Amino acid sequence: MQTVSSRDMTSDSQLITRAQNGEPGGFDQLVQRYRGRIYRAVSRIIPDPATAEDVVQESFLKAYRSLGKFRGDSAFYSWLYRIAVNTAKNDRIQVGRRPAAVDLEETPMDQLDASGAMMEQANPEALCRSSELADRIADRVADLQPEYREALLLREIHGLTYEAIARIVGCPIGTVRSRIFRARMAIEAVKEPA
Repeated sequence: MQTVSSRDMTSDSQLITRAQNGEPGGFDQLVQRYRGRIYRAVSRIIPDPATAEDVVQESFLKAYRSLGKFRGDSAFYSWLYRIAVNTAKNDRIQVGRRPAAVDLEETPMDQLDASGAMMEQANPEALCRSSELADRIADRVADLQPEYREALLLREIHGLTYEAIARIVGCPIGTVRSRIFRARMAIEAVKEPA
């Protein structure tokens, strides 16, 4: 017999009510439930992991302080996502654009097997072309107008519906569809290196 933990069965609204009533653990469960997704969203805007982590913590703190204002008009994640994105954008404005910290000596996790040993890689030339293409696509996404990039990431990375995206960004669904279409067309224009 399969058991389901009580955490998995507790809805966001139940946890929000508990947190609003001052019950310990209600908001902690919401943090545990959404921390990974919020971190991924923030790290798209702020590539430095330490700064992204700070922004995630600040976002949850803001959400906790504003929990009494949450009316349930949208999904809790949508509301939390908007807080996190705005916090990340504000951080970028305050500090200014800074280059991402990259450790070139660090081995990507997808190149390691379960034991931590390097996996045998495919043809080095093919890997190089694949890496170049991925870099070009990432550059193209980074060069998109912010509203196109945001709509595309919400749809493709976070898997949100057009309706949810429209609520988050505060525009009509048709505008969301148009932004995603234009973003996809810009990315599709990237050609694989010869």
